[in-house]
Amino acid sequence: MRKEYDIIVVGGGHAGVEAAYAAAKTGLQVALVTMNRGTIAQMSCNPAIGGLAKGQIAREVDALGGVMGLAIDASGIQFRMLNRRKGPAVWAPRAQADKHGYEKFVQDFLASVDGLTIIEDMALGIRHKAQGISKRITGIECQKYGVLHAKAVVITAGTFLRGLMHIGSEQIQGGRYGEAASNALSQSLIEAGFELGRLKTGTPARIDADTINYDKLERQPGDEKCEPFSYLNKEITNKQVDCWITYTNEGTHALIRDNLDRSPMYNDQIQSTGPRYCPSIETKIVRFSDKDRHQIFLEPEGLDTNWVYCNGISNSLPIDLQDKLIASIEGLQQAKILRYAYAIEYDYVPPTQIRATLESKLIDGLFLAGQINGTSGYEEAAGQGLVAGVNATAFIKGTEPLILGRDAAYIGVMIDDLVTKGVDEPYRMFTSRAEYRLLLRADNADERLTSLAFDYGIIEDQRWDVFEAKQRQKQEITDYLHNNKLDGQDLTLLLRQQDHDLPWLLESCPELAAKGYDHYALESVVCDMRYVGYVQKQLKLIEKFRKNENVRLPRDLDYHKISQLRYEAREKLNYVQPANLGQASRVSGINPADITVLMIYLKKLGKA
Repeated sequence: MRKEYDIIVVGGGHAGVEAAYAAAKTGLQVALVTMNRGTIAQMSCNPAIGGLAKGQIAREVDALGGVMGLAIDASGIQFRMLNRRKGPAVWAPRAQADKHGYEKFVQDFLASVDGLTIIEDMALGIRHKAQGISKRITGIECQKYGVLHAKAVVITAGTFLRGLMHIGSEQIQGGRYGEAASNALSQSLIEAGFELGRLKTGTPARIDADTINYDKLERQPGDEKCEPFSYLNKEITNKQVDCWITYTNEGTHALIRDNLDRSPMYNDQIQSTGPRYCPSIETKIVRFSDKDRHQIFLEPEGLDTNWVYCNGISNSLPIDLQDKLIASIEGLQQAKILRYAYAIEYDYVPPTQIRATLESKLIDGLFLAGQINGTSGYEEAAGQGLVAGVNATAFIKGTEPLILGRDAAYIGVMIDDLVTKGVDEPYRMFTSRAEYRLLLRADNADERLTSLAFDYGIIEDQRWDVFEAKQRQKQEITDYLHNNKLDGQDLTLLLRQQDHDLPWLLESCPELAAKGYDHYALESVVCDMRYVGYVQKQLKLIEKFRKNENVRLPRDLDYHKISQLRYEAREKLNYVQPANLGQASRVSGINPADITVLMIYLKKLGKA
């Protein structure tokens, strides 16, 4: 077996998939090391892609040439555009997946990629050597095949680093249900000098679809017209299904309140922090004690399975209480549990130890992506994985790394937040985290990122052709709107009115509708017209923002030597090692006076 590769990716989750594919497309030899090739791209929690802000990230991954958009389009069984009642800036695509179909698509896809080798093995540790005053990665050690050598390594270990699952008082070592934890890799990172922390997440029970009383539930259909995630696809032809809604009740709440001492979350069995924005049902009932019910979405996990995901009641209660919990809910009184809910604690690397390229500060050539950096969610992981894969390639080739700004992508906002502020709970992306969200829409991800991806050589010719065709159509549509009026009024001004959307435009302008323009192009132009005034204001803000982003800080700058800086500022800047003045200004505890001192110091340094 081959023992030397350009890049090794550890972990076959959503981050690992995108990292391996992005790197292999550049012509390098890449190994994806996973314990089981049959679990690559497994949807171990909710089998769904997208949602608020997450849908934008999934579109960005697709615009950069990733796999995720293609996989969900091929396997989606319910598509919905969220936030339709609000403005297009916060519209967010979401799709329920056939979990087996999603996994199979990705596994078959990767199997056909030139230069990508999939190795079934457990990574036991990283290998590195001293290089001057720093360290450089040389490979990994595996359980079965021994040492594998590489010029760069990307670790995407998910929840496997010393993973510990909790079901009541029962504790099971594992990265997810039925799979072993990776304890040795955690120890290897500690020995290399990394600080590790612990986080917690969880998953709800799955129940048998044939044991649900649907007459007692609210039906939740998908959109009549399914909008694809990938810019390469024009329509969705998969069979579509309904999801269903029910609610907890006072009986449910009383059951949990009376048994909080049996919940690992409340009897000190679990010590680590869980996701604040996706809490367990125990936490919901304690934190929101004034609410008499909580919504539950019952989501089918596929067309060839009777498993249903109970979205909204994640917990770590013992089995007997989980049985009573499900039976207390309207429509689920006779429901059979196929897999019980559990919480899982796992190690992560506080992300202030990595750079904006996702390369670690301790070991050159070692990149981290996904939940190992303290994030949650398939989409957040995929975005990081793609960036890490591209930058591992740039590291080897000595080319300019891919760093997405906060004004360029939600992925850029996420990575900047991680490396600048760190995390003390699982990080989840929200539209509110992005200052320039009017520019970071789901409809224009390709305009923001595809040209950049082309420059890095990570998109195929077909995708570039589709992108150029859309841009030509957008220009033609824009010219039509500027050159035509409706009842004497400027069409571009009419489109700024709330009730004048794309259907109104096509109905009002049959000549435009008859041209058969692509839906993506039409919708993007309408969004551009609606937000033109706000976008111009944001562009002016971005111009100011970029001035500080363009002032790079020396990588080896010792802030303790800048005596004019406050002690706290010196400590924090030395710890984070910001790449530029803009990032320095976003470090927690840094104030405008500190930035002024830095600017003066840099001017003196430049003159010297």
